[in-house]
Amino acid sequence: MQNNKKQAVTLMIQGTTSDAGKSVLVAGLCRLFYRKGYRVVPFKPQNMALNSAVTEDGGEIGRAQAVQAQACHLAAHTDMNPILLKPCSDTGAQVIIHGKAVAQMDARSYHAYKKTAMAAVLQSHQRLCRQYDLIIVEGAGSPAEINLRENDIANMGFAEAVDCPVLLVSDIDKGGVFAHLYGTLKLLSPSEQQRIKGFIINKFRGDISLLEPGNQWLEETTQIPVLGVLPYLHNLHIEAEDAISSHADKCRTTTDTETIKIIVPVLPRIANHTDFDALRLHPQVELLFIREAQTIPSADLIILPGTKSVRADLHWLRKNAWDSAIARHLRYGGKLMGICGGLQMLGSQIHDPLGIEGTPGSSRGLAYFSYETTLAAEKQLKQIQGCFLADPSISITGYEIHAGITGPLDKYSALLRIENKMDGAVSADGQIIASYVHGIFDHPQACSHLLNWAGLKTQLQYDYRTLQEQGINLLADTLEQNMDISAIIKLIQKK
Repeated sequence: MQNNKKQAVTLMIQGTTSDAGKSVLVAGLCRLFYRKGYRVVPFKPQNMALNSAVTEDGGEIGRAQAVQAQACHLAAHTDMNPILLKPCSDTGAQVIIHGKAVAQMDARSYHAYKKTAMAAVLQSHQRLCRQYDLIIVEGAGSPAEINLRENDIANMGFAEAVDCPVLLVSDIDKGGVFAHLYGTLKLLSPSEQQRIKGFIINKFRGDISLLEPGNQWLEETTQIPVLGVLPYLHNLHIEAEDAISSHADKCRTTTDTETIKIIVPVLPRIANHTDFDALRLHPQVELLFIREAQTIPSADLIILPGTKSVRADLHWLRKNAWDSAIARHLRYGGKLMGICGGLQMLGSQIHDPLGIEGTPGSSRGLAYFSYETTLAAEKQLKQIQGCFLADPSISITGYEIHAGITGPLDKYSALLRIENKMDGAVSADGQIIASYVHGIFDHPQACSHLLNWAGLKTQLQYDYRTLQEQGINLLADTLEQNMDISAIIKLIQKK
């Protein structure tokens, strides 16, 4: 049943910890209520992540909100995530408001800025209220972080400002689920405690009857119902908000099926690593993220990923001997690819005269291409459509997020044609390619083309976008079966 009010109803999902399941729960609820006929929209007041997406209105939001928008069959919009913080050091971040970068701030400066940020959050929320029936909000981290309570805009501060009910989710797979739920509740103020209308236990494995005494104690002690116990889903794929997934489940091929090994360095400020989800789930791809101090194995393809701090991460590559490993890899006939920051690293020079990403100065690139990159204050934010120059029949879709201006790029050695411009580069021997396009592997034809270039000649049928939809639908089905959805509907109807 749709809400017939002019103003939307708001329901907030908060978690006892980071990675408790807030993002996937919101995505599942968005699809579930979309199926029930609601005009539903996701919302996250404040997000801190290096995975981001470009919106239809030319801004930048957290990747998780773009996935949640997909669950609602909506195009991503900056009002879905009005504040995005992109860490550029252990103490500072780029502050993005309504899709546009406005400043670099350290933690103390941003704390003082929160009242301004809250005004932007409430503006976006009000605009969504006028367009939709139901707003499902994702909190950030935990509402029980006592040191962050003052001027909070990410959790209870927002819930109090818009007067919305809250469901609290915790991950039992981490252990201590009842301590997490009960302890979080008790650390809230009386008015905040009253906003918690239900508990959700996530990632349960085993005999649920063994959990019932704990649920009964929690409900009797707090007078708050447990509205769902969600099973651990082994075959679920929902793009990660920020952490690199170690999830290994995918359809396995038989031993006689051709496979390919791809390795990616985990840079200290790696960005948009969801670029590699399509490869991670491909049944013929062994994708390995190689962290600091790990041995760099042999592979068919090395991909240098995007980064929020390209010069610092280039220094990290050299410090960890990736430059020597790449040179050896190429000598033995391996393929090399750079995406966004990785493209910049493959050039001859990277200049940062304004100190956009750190101390002003220049760094020597890996010099596999002659182009140079200069970081500029204005970020490039674009959704793109194009094709491969080598085969114009193969289309490409994706998005660009970068501060660098790169050139000169020889049009005859470009990788892609995007509308009336060229993108990327291809080495003379065809062994190295580079592109600014994120999401380049998501389109099935483009993925097949690139894997063929990397050496995978015989490929099974594979469509990552279909897998994305299957994951969202599986999640919605699971919520329908394992949560008291009727109680949630009654809760939002009361509003």
